[in-house]
Amino acid sequence: MQGGSVRAALSAVPLRFWLALGTLVLGVLLGWLVRIVTRRLLRRAGVPGAIEGTTFERTAREFGTSTVAILGAIAGYFVFGIAVFAAIAVAEIEYVAQFWNAVAGFLPQLFLAVIVLIVGVVLGDKVELVVSERFRGVKLPQVSVLPLVAKYSVFYLAALIALGQVGVATAALIVLLAAYVFALVFLGGLAFRQLLSAGAVGAYLLLHQPYTIGDEIRVGEVRGIVQEMDLFVTHVEADDEEYVLPNNKVFADGFARIRT
Repeated sequence: MQGGSVRAALSAVPLRFWLALGTLVLGVLLGWLVRIVTRRLLRRAGVPGAIEGTTFERTAREFGTSTVAILGAIAGYFVFGIAVFAAIAVAEIEYVAQFWNAVAGFLPQLFLAVIVLIVGVVLGDKVELVVSERFRGVKLPQVSVLPLVAKYSVFYLAALIALGQVGVATAALIVLLAAYVFALVFLGGLAFRQLLSAGAVGAYLLLHQPYTIGDEIRVGEVRGIVQEMDLFVTHVEADDEEYVLPNNKVFADGFARIRT
C-alpha cells in the first residue's frame, strides 16, 4: 500500500517539474565544473603571481580565500543562476516565471559588472605597486601621491564601466572623469614640473647617450664614475660617496666627460 501510494504521488507530479529538477541538478554540476575549470585556467595564466601583494589579494587571504577562488566561484554561481532561470521556465510557474524572466535579462550585465569591479580593484592595486616601485628612487615629496592617483584612476574607470554594464546613466560620470583628467594634468604639471623637466632631459640623455655607465664625468663640483642612470636621475660614485643628480641639474649645469 505504501509503495503504491508513493508511486501514485510521484506519478501525480507533472513531468515538467521533474525536468525542472533535472535542470537544477545539471546546473549544480555544471557550476561546480565551471568553478574548477576557471580556477585552473587562471592559475595556468599566471594570475596568482601577477596579483601577489595587492591589497585585494591580501584581504582575500585574510578571509581564507583568494582572488582566483572568488572569480571561480562567481563563474560557477553564474552558471547555476542560468540553470535556475531555465528550471523555472521549464516548470512553467506563471507568476514566478514572469519575475525571473525579467531578472534573467539583467543577470549577464550584473555578472560582467561584478567581474569588471573585481578586475579593476586588483588592477588598481597592481598599478599602485608598480608605480611605487618605479619611483622608489626619486626623492621628491610629490612622488608619493602618484601611486594613489594611479590606483584610484583605475578604480574610477572600472566603476564607470561596471555602472554602464548595469544600465546606470554614466553621462555625468564621464563629464566628471573629463574634469578629473583635466585637473590631474593641469595640477600635475604644476606640482611635478621639476620631475617632468628631469624626465624630459633623461629621455634625451638615454637616447643620445653622451655618457654611459662606467664613464667618469664632472657635474659642477661633483666628479665620479656613473653607476646608474634612468629617466630622472644619474647616480655618480666618487670617494666612497654616491651622488644622486637630477637629470635636469646635469643638463643645466653642464657636464664634462673625463677621458682617460
